[in-house]
Amino acid sequence: MTRTEYHVVPDGAGWKVEQGGTVVGTYDTKQRAVEAGREAAHGSEPSQLVVHTADGRIETEFTYRDDPYPPVG
Repeated sequence: MTRTEYHVVPDGAGWKVEQGGTVVGTYDTKQRAVEAGREAAHGSEPSQLVVHTADGRIETEFTYRDDPYPPVG
């Protein structure tokens, strides 16, 4: 089963949540974008929320249901 992946990324002076190249929402603060990303990810489990820093690097990840780690084998 594949996971739906959401990303919280910088967007000019604000932040946005994306899923598969589609913008789910735009927000004034990173905190609000993370909250909205968590809500969206919980609504489409199994899923993952990837939070990026202002320079685009991955800061943290949240996996909801069926975390593939540790891998089988």
